[in-house]
Amino acid sequence: MAGREKRVAVTAPRVKKTHTPARAVRAQRPSGSQISPPRQPTVDETAALHAFDRAHREFTRGRFQEARNQFRLLLDRFVQVAEVAARARTYLAISESRLRTESMLPRDADSLYDRGVIELNRGEYVAAQEMFERALKREPEAAHIHYGLAATRARLGSIDLALQSLQRALDLQPTLRVRAQHDQDLTPLRNDPDFDKLVFAPRM
Repeated sequence: MAGREKRVAVTAPRVKKTHTPARAVRAQRPSGSQISPPRQPTVDETAALHAFDRAHREFTRGRFQEARNQFRLLLDRFVQVAEVAARARTYLAISESRLRTESMLPRDADSLYDRGVIELNRGEYVAAQEMFERALKREPEAAHIHYGLAATRARLGSIDLALQSLQRALDLQPTLRVRAQHDQDLTPLRNDPDFDKLVFAPRM
């Protein structure tokens, strides 16, 4: 019996795979729109802003009649500048309201003082302060008005101003020290050493 031929397995040669690197993809910057420079105001807009600043200064100084006149003039000249005109209308309305209020206020110092006391007792401290300040313009040496202003400023938390008003009141009328020692409106001042010096320390 003839021997079997030995079969030799023939394997195909291994082909070395080469790794082809992926192409580098260049990062693309987002093509956002470029930021445009801010728009420059027109001549009318610039002039309207200057006019508004002038009128607003008069308003903050409490010169409501002059502020009203300037806001009206601004609206006559620059009504087309919508944003500035809208702000001017707001301040014009406030100025006119304040002028109407002023026309209804009492003129003499005592009546203004009485109104201030009423507002103080109601807890309307800002209004009370305004009444006392108006009263002092008419009677600047009135100790009781300075005292009322001190109490109001103490309630508003304006400690330094309150102490100044209190000192002026006591300089004009030292007997108010007794009242100040027990006045609840002056309670916010009691932790301040200057209050003790004013109210409790003996005067020479």
